[in-house]
Amino acid sequence: ERMTVCNMSIEGGARVGYVNPDETTFEYLKGRPYSPQGAAWDAAVEEWKGFASDAGCSYDDVVNIDAADIQPTVTWGITPGQGVGINETIPAIADGKTESERESINEALEYMKFEGGTPVKGKKIDVAFIGSCTNGRLSDFQEVAKYLEGKKVAEGVQAIVVPGSQVVASIAEQLGLDKVFKDAGFEWRGAGCSMCLAMNPDKLVGDQLCASSSNRNFKGRQGSPTGRTMLMSPIMVAAAAVTGEVSDAREVFGVTEVEPALA
Repeated sequence: ERMTVCNMSIEGGARVGYVNPDETTFEYLKGRPYSPQGAAWDAAVEEWKGFASDAGCSYDDVVNIDAADIQPTVTWGITPGQGVGINETIPAIADGKTESERESINEALEYMKFEGGTPVKGKKIDVAFIGSCTNGRLSDFQEVAKYLEGKKVAEGVQAIVVPGSQVVASIAEQLGLDKVFKDAGFEWRGAGCSMCLAMNPDKLVGDQLCASSSNRNFKGRQGSPTGRTMLMSPIMVAAAAVTGEVSDAREVFGVTEVEPALA
């Protein structure tokens, strides 16, 4: 989850995404294949502790966000910043406060083939992709699999799951998570970037619409010059996959709390 925050900080306007190293960091790294061992580990931990902000330091600005106040969010446009809550409508051109904003909205609507003022919920999808470095972690797959059991991918939807690393893939398969996805109609692929940036043969065709848990939705990002991407969380992608359209995971799966968070 921390990696997701750091990866997406730039889209929030930050120059750098960073989480202070702490015991959670050290516990995660300890014993891993490329981590220091023995005395070298102790020395590394002491060095890493020095990277953390000083106690009592001050900041130019502090923003507190309560995720409980945020409804599941999806993108409707061609940048990660062009997003709305699942129960909201796609902006109309007139909603732009400046000429530049209106031009951006118009460009996005034309590319996405959407009409401003219409609900984002209910948009029919062709492809569902769960994966990428930001949302292809073990915790993502565990949470989605819990709600996906007994469900089936909607007819006509290609659903793909790609672990974010070989370690994630190995552990997920040991836990039998791959079988849950396969039984539901998902394709379980080898670890890698995959459809996040059209790696290998994993590409959109024509103007296909993809519900994607990846981190970027720029024009042509998923392989087709006219392919369309709607970013959302893994559980939201799963909801779209089984309904065949952009849906609210809270309604589809009866879920109220998800770890990692829905939005």
